[in-house]
Amino acid sequence: MKAIRTKDFKADGKFAINNAATNIDLELTDDQKKDALKEVSKELGKQQDKMYANNRYSVLVVLQGMDTSGKDSLIREVFKNFNARGVNVYSFKQPSSAELEHDYLWRHYIALPEKGKFAVFNRSHYENVLVTRVHPDYLLKENLPGIEDVKDIPKDFWDMRYKEINHFEKHISQNGVIVLKFFLHLGKEEQKARLLRRLEKKSHNWKFSAGDLDEREEWDKYQEYYQEAIQKTSQPYAPWFVIPADDKKAARLMVASIIFDELKKYDFREPEVDEEVLENISFYRNKLKTEE
Repeated sequence: MKAIRTKDFKADGKFAINNAATNIDLELTDDQKKDALKEVSKELGKQQDKMYANNRYSVLVVLQGMDTSGKDSLIREVFKNFNARGVNVYSFKQPSSAELEHDYLWRHYIALPEKGKFAVFNRSHYENVLVTRVHPDYLLKENLPGIEDVKDIPKDFWDMRYKEINHFEKHISQNGVIVLKFFLHLGKEEQKARLLRRLEKKSHNWKFSAGDLDEREEWDKYQEYYQEAIQKTSQPYAPWFVIPADDKKAARLMVASIIFDELKKYDFREPEVDEEVLENISFYRNKLKTEE
């Protein structure tokens, strides 16, 4: 097996999307990838149990990627061995009318994980510097002061949003949320193959939307804006990891392994047991064993 080194996937301000691989050979069969993922997932579940007892940290996993990049199946497979109460998944689609009555970060704030738990954002606050940037008319729905038309959007608007996102992530990280962000980097040809599979396989027809083709036509814009967003917002307190996503099973294993590697940096020490309980463990045990 080829070693999965977290540092090889971490992006910084010099990230260039054209130089990032969309596929990687882990030197494993599909069955071996599945078995390896199962083991890592179990270990992550144990980490979550320790986090819950420690009650100081939580984990926010952000997943972004082009359509068909495998976000849904990754969530299903990576977190399947978790205690169901230990992880919450949120899929952020177009904001509702109620959500639009608040600032764009509001719906993400209220979905943040409780201490001791994981939250997974399937798409996230980054849609506001990606989809909204490709389709700036979406911004008009936010009813922002001074912006009545697309031409009213200031030149520094998107830089302002990057700063706001950085402040948001820094704030929550300082309050115990471990932020880990993953860009599932899919190749254009692989996306084409996956879209065709949805059309050709009857059981997958429901997954296809004509809008997928419309968004595909904006591929180059999305690549440009993903690159810029990652460059501007990959910070020590909220790093981006760029995951080759052409091989779904490999991508799942890489994401799980990186999460586990990052969590090993933290001491999720369980709270000390009350001295009275320790001193009387034998008494409590015998009382239970001898009760009628």
